Amino acid sequence: MKSTQYSEKTLDHFRNPRNVGTLEGDDVAIGRVGNPVCGDLMEMYIKVADDRIADIRFQTFGCGSAVATSSMTTELVKGMTLDEALGVTRGNVADALDGLPPVKMHCSNLAADALHDAIKNWRSGKKLEPLTAEEVAGVGSGCAVPAATVVANADDYLGHGLFKHVDDINELAEKRTLVLDRGPASAKLALELTKVTPRVVFLTELDTLGLPEDLSGEIKRSDVKVLYQARLLSVLGEGEVEKVRIHDLDEDNQYELFVDAVVLLEA
Repeated sequence: MKSTQYSEKTLDHFRNPRNVGTLEGDDVAIGRVGNPVCGDLMEMYIKVADDRIADIRFQTFGCGSAVATSSMTTELVKGMTLDEALGVTRGNVADALDGLPPVKMHCSNLAADALHDAIKNWRSGKKLEPLTAEEVAGVGSGCAVPAATVVANADDYLGHGLFKHVDDINELAEKRTLVLDRGPASAKLALELTKVTPRVVFLTELDTLGLPEDLSGEIKRSDVKVLYQARLLSVLGEGEVEKVRIHDLDEDNQYELFVDAVVLLEA
C-alpha cells in the first residue's frame, strides 16, 4: 500500500508537466471548463490537421491534480483522430496516471472535458479567446495564476539568496530558508538544512507529502515546517531575497513570508 494518495505518475506529471502553453492560428480551437466548487479551471488548445490532433497545449489554473491530469491528457491524445479523442474519458486519464485520490476524481479531473469542449468548438466553428489576467483572477479559489509556470523574477535573485543547487549547506547556516517541492531531492535537502538552521520551510502545492513513505515520515518528525496547498508566486527584496509572495490554494488568498533564502532545485 503506498503511503501517498498520489501515484508516482501523477507526481511526475505535476512536477514535470508536458505541453504547457497556448497555440494560435486558424487551425486552433480552445476548450475551457471550470469547477466552481474547488476553483480549478482548464484551457485546452488543439491544432487540427486532417481531422487529427496535430498538436496540443494546456493552461491549468488549479491544484497539482489539475496540472497532472491536463498534462497526461495531452500525452494521451496527441496524434489521435478527433473521434478517438472524444472517446477519452476522465476514467481513462485517471487510469493512465495509475489512479487519483477519490476526492480529486470529480474536483480536478476535468482535462478530458476541456479536450471535448475544444473538439466541439472546432467542429462548430466557435472561436474562444484566451482568458485575460483579469478574467482569470475572478474565477475563484486557486486561480490567481496559471499552474506549472516558473516563479516570477526568480532569476533576478540568483547569487543573491536564491539557489538552484546547494553544494555546501553551510552557505545557508542560520538563514530562514524556503525549499520548493521538486520531489525527493528537495525534501532530502530540507532535512539536511535543519543541521545548520532551525528555520526551514518546505512548500508544496499538494495537500499531502507526495514522497516515499520513509522520507515523508522523516519530514513529519523533523523541524521542517511544511506549507501544504501553497504556490510560490514571486521572490521579493531590494537586491537580495527578503521575502516571498505565496498563494494559499485552499483559502484562495495571498500573503508574504519573510525569508533569507529560497531553494529552487533544478530538475
